[in-house]
Amino acid sequence: MKIRRFYALFFSLLLALSMALPVLAAEAGQEPETSQGAEPAEPAPEADDGVFRVEATAALLIDPVTEELLYEQNAHERRYPASVTKIMTCLLVLEAIEEGKLTMDTVLTASESAIAAVPPDGSNVGILPGEELTVEELLYCIMLSSANEGCNMLAEAIDGTIDAFVERMNRKAEELGCEDSHFCNANGLPDANHYTTAWDLWLITREARTYPDFMPIVGTIYHEVPATNLSEPRQLYTTNYLISSYKTSYYLYPGAEGIKTGSTSAAGYCLVASATHGSRSLLSVVLGAERVIIDDLTLTKSFTETAKLFDYGFDGFERKILLAADELVGEVGVELSQQQNTVKVHPAQEIERLLPVDLDPRADIDRIITYAAESVEAPVERGQLLGRIVLQRDDTVYAEVDLLADEDVPVSRLLVFRRDLLEFLQKPALRIGAAAAVGAVVLLLVLRAVVRSRRSRRRKQGPKPSGNSGYRGRRR
Repeated sequence: MKIRRFYALFFSLLLALSMALPVLAAEAGQEPETSQGAEPAEPAPEADDGVFRVEATAALLIDPVTEELLYEQNAHERRYPASVTKIMTCLLVLEAIEEGKLTMDTVLTASESAIAAVPPDGSNVGILPGEELTVEELLYCIMLSSANEGCNMLAEAIDGTIDAFVERMNRKAEELGCEDSHFCNANGLPDANHYTTAWDLWLITREARTYPDFMPIVGTIYHEVPATNLSEPRQLYTTNYLISSYKTSYYLYPGAEGIKTGSTSAAGYCLVASATHGSRSLLSVVLGAERVIIDDLTLTKSFTETAKLFDYGFDGFERKILLAADELVGEVGVELSQQQNTVKVHPAQEIERLLPVDLDPRADIDRIITYAAESVEAPVERGQLLGRIVLQRDDTVYAEVDLLADEDVPVSRLLVFRRDLLEFLQKPALRIGAAAAVGAVVLLLVLRAVVRSRRSRRRKQGPKPSGNSGYRGRRR
């Protein structure tokens, strides 16, 4: 009876121990990070000497829509910008209009200080102290004819003084991420501490292009300023000869849209320009080009090099699909499913990039695939994040894209039960308990054997005598 009670107590304790130990949950894998973004395209194609070059101290070519960089040359080196500075001035005027500080029709009166701050030999449209012009007319003056005095008038209208406006220019540059720019005036007149880079000019121009009035103004070939209180009408012609044949048709470029020229002896000839062919647009920056004489022909290299950049971008590149969204690029092992043991993966999105025309996306671009784990446990849901693919050629990374499960994979409850049972049986605490249980059983068996052995020996010895056979009394 005591042995039966012992067995009952032992197995009750074992059952309680098994219920107290939970089944281990499967560890959730960490999702790979998603990183997108536009990266530099391939290096420039070979020229006669094997290298494509722009004859300027700095240059840049970019797709302004996708922000893919097609070419750069000293793009982060500080250069004197000359009158392309006026892109920043125009940007801040358009910003002030958006904020309600000015309107296009606001009439400004030229102050003595605005006119006096411009040297007589500097670029100007002859505005006189006391002359009245609207903000819109002044924008045409500064962006078409590079009127330095017009910049000063606009600066004073926004911030009261030119110096305060220059501080605004530098704050805006910092806000836009321009790390190598510093402005000392609103018009680009020479100053040792007035500088920027081709890259920073792209950032400034990119912001200016977000204002709907910017491109119509900078793309204007001719504009007449109405007569003012002190002047007859003024005829303004753009200084950008990619879009104008006013002085020469030599530089005209099909699809060119304008933006801004600039030149000083220190800065050389500079040009920020844009062009569109069909559905494609390009934006270029050329700084520090020269003016040369070839066979009695005077060439301004800022125009010819910009045209060369545009030809390079439009003729040498085309949009290609590197990766289709429905393309199955690999597969991941699946556990705990009786239906299938793998699941195919596809990119989270289609990847299209500007690539050199002779580059084959399939053959020339490496696909580096990384999975979050070698296998995944069912159930798997369509669209579940399983890894990442990197599209890369040499040091150029075109895209990094998530890889998603292409279909649902159901789970097998039988396999899950089997997995959980095996994990449960392999737990250290359970093993110790099982060993203890086995030990207890062995001990019980030994004790039982000992008890039975003793009982057996007693039976063999027979019963003990119950009393004496004779009387042993006291002798007398």
